[in-house]
Amino acid sequence: MEQYRMLVDGVWRDASGKATFDSVNPFTSQPWARVPAASEQDIDDAVQAARRAFETGPWAASTPLQRAALLRRLGDLIGDNADELARVQVLENGRLVREVGGRAKSLANHAYFFAGVAESPTGETLAGSVPNMQIFTVREPIGVVAAITPWNSPLTLLLWKLCPALAAGNTVVIKPSEITPVSTLVLARLLCEAGFPDGVVNVVTGAGDAGAALAAHPGVDKIAFTGSTAVGKKIAGIAAERLARVSLELGGKSPNIVFPDADLSSAVNGVVGGVFAATGQLCMAGSRVLVHTDIYDEFCDALVARTERIRIGDPMDPATEMGTMACRAQYDKVLHYIDVAKQDGARLATGGDRPDDPALARGLFIRPTVFTHVDNRMRIAREEVFGPVAVVIRFSDEDEAVAIANDTRFGLAAGVWTKDLARAHRMVRRLRAGTVWVNNYRRTNHVAPFGGFKESGIGRENGFHAIEEYTELKTVWIDTGSRITDPFSKT
Repeated sequence: MEQYRMLVDGVWRDASGKATFDSVNPFTSQPWARVPAASEQDIDDAVQAARRAFETGPWAASTPLQRAALLRRLGDLIGDNADELARVQVLENGRLVREVGGRAKSLANHAYFFAGVAESPTGETLAGSVPNMQIFTVREPIGVVAAITPWNSPLTLLLWKLCPALAAGNTVVIKPSEITPVSTLVLARLLCEAGFPDGVVNVVTGAGDAGAALAAHPGVDKIAFTGSTAVGKKIAGIAAERLARVSLELGGKSPNIVFPDADLSSAVNGVVGGVFAATGQLCMAGSRVLVHTDIYDEFCDALVARTERIRIGDPMDPATEMGTMACRAQYDKVLHYIDVAKQDGARLATGGDRPDDPALARGLFIRPTVFTHVDNRMRIAREEVFGPVAVVIRFSDEDEAVAIANDTRFGLAAGVWTKDLARAHRMVRRLRAGTVWVNNYRRTNHVAPFGGFKESGIGRENGFHAIEEYTELKTVWIDTGSRITDPFSKT
């Protein structure tokens, strides 16, 4: 068992009550690391440390140039330690080493990009109509940010919050998912090594009660959360009580729409990658596959054939194409949804159960699953499964495709497969989603804003727009020469 501690005010410490919990490897179903379970006192200590660092510590007087230098140093350290960052993520949630290995190295780009953003101008001079007045705006940090992160992509989704928050001059208290706490603690070591002052970044580990205590703490000025829509609504309600700022990246039930003129092979591969990557545990998963009636049967046959060739196995094996579910609760949830789909009349085309291989018997494996002849009113088409389950829905024309695609409470992402450029532009305009991919799927980048419409969230992460989520806008009026007269004078 590897042993870890939390980081509060620059000090690595156990929980005040000495409580701990284990991180379980979903491939072996065995615990591999022990982590502190934070109490409310630990949460308060972390928030107070962040408040001191924001208001009176060296961070309070830091310049954009200094913050940029620290972020660049962090980026260098992430690159140097990419293998370790990848290893702990695989052990925590069963993500493939072939995927997180490369992604761990690319995480450095987030730090480098926001180092540049920190040094970029953020205010503007306004051309007002009032004589003798200079009017301009400045952006200032909000204060103490609570970053509450999920288990599916713990480091990527943390850096989407951490880098812009630090670039803007905020301080941060991180509460990672109890399923994947270790990768965040390893990253916190790199933050210390990079030279960020004590209290600027703090990490408290624990279950949902720790996250709730952090979100409700009156010393938190902004909550940045990625997770389920249900929990996001609760956090929004908590924040509303004191009008704390909030950004939420929540769930999805994203449509991946295939027209008859699409490159069939590319579309099949894009759909497979869009829903079965990360074992379907993606907020942006293209789990609703909408296929034109003219190619429906042909596409379904090709999708099933490719799905059945997916290699399931040890996440540490570079040859493995799909790993495990991240935890027992999610494993049970996905199997439940598969049963519901069968009961509702969806046709199981492949998968839907555990693999037969005895070498995989201890892991939380579910074979990649495809349901055909699905109606968009079925639960399997309306609720977020967050697992390796694709549903294929038939449509007859462009209007029907749009109607089905938008008939959801979510609006995170969508995909369109067509060679018709005019159609692509029409679909982009008509789809109610924060990101639309055309002839590709599941691409993200540090320069491209990401977030959702409707119940998929509030705000945007990545890109220059992200800095707006971590700053307050202040307007300044300077009188350059007018004489103020008595406002109540009769003359």
